[in-house]
Amino acid sequence: MRVAITGATGFVGRGITRYLSQHREYALRVAVRGPYSSPDSATEVITMPSIEPDSNWASFVGDAQVVIHAAARVHVMHDSASNPEDEYFRVNVAATLNLAEQAAAAGVRRFIFISSIKVNGEATDPGSPFTADQAANPSDPYGVSKTRAEEGLRQIAARSAMEVVIIRPVLVYGPGVKANFLSMMHWLEKGIPLPLGAINNRRSLVALDNLVDLVVTCIRHPAAANQTFLVSDGNDLSTTQLLRHMARALGKPARLLPVPMWLLKVAALVVGKGSFSQRLCGSLQVDIAKTCTMLAWTPPVSVEDAMNATAHYFLEHKDDD
Repeated sequence: MRVAITGATGFVGRGITRYLSQHREYALRVAVRGPYSSPDSATEVITMPSIEPDSNWASFVGDAQVVIHAAARVHVMHDSASNPEDEYFRVNVAATLNLAEQAAAAGVRRFIFISSIKVNGEATDPGSPFTADQAANPSDPYGVSKTRAEEGLRQIAARSAMEVVIIRPVLVYGPGVKANFLSMMHWLEKGIPLPLGAINNRRSLVALDNLVDLVVTCIRHPAAANQTFLVSDGNDLSTTQLLRHMARALGKPARLLPVPMWLLKVAALVVGKGSFSQRLCGSLQVDIAKTCTMLAWTPPVSVEDAMNATAHYFLEHKDDD
């Protein structure tokens, strides 16, 4: 089966490509911007300097049975674009739908779109998780762009023979993770005391290996056609529990001070970090019952094993960051 993947150099795309390259029933084709170190000499590489609303994807989608679209303009903390909303729309909506239209015209059987939980929203009340089929409620330009892309993809599926599968991951972690998760590991490894010992929120996370396993399941599973799935490890943690899990994986004590959540939130607002405190103290849970039931799927990797793998990679490469 020919599988074509965008975003192969990204964190999620690398994980998908690495897995599929180890299984000979898949013939891989990847779209990359520049020089690319292929995990397998048999992988076909298509150079696309950028993903634009008018890009020609003929050489990428031709003879592919499945397209996995993992490339995107992701959430940018300090955006330098003159009009970020237009940039999100250009890449995540217009360029995505251009690719999907060409895929459908070329006879691609299934289009798997890596979306985002931000389509559902930013936060949940504890014990009231997001579900896959509830109304979208995005609150930032990135989430809105993913929502618009999903809507357009469903329209393409409705008027073509191409099936669309939408996967909305929560925060993805694993070996090589960057951003806030990497910062957290640096803090813990250095033994820095953190005022995060009394946070009783609930957060859903997903290990990269679990997300990849679901994507691979959706390549062939007949029940996945034209469905939307949420994905997590199935084991929600508080921020305090997450830090303790990772400290244990790093072989370090968790120096967590029991500062009340209300005080953390007030302090964050004072210094203009309200959104950051929301990620630390707020809850965001997802219900993966539909995913597990419809696809007969369970997350194959435990939180403990995923944390250990993440910590092992970090300790081996920490001086490279």
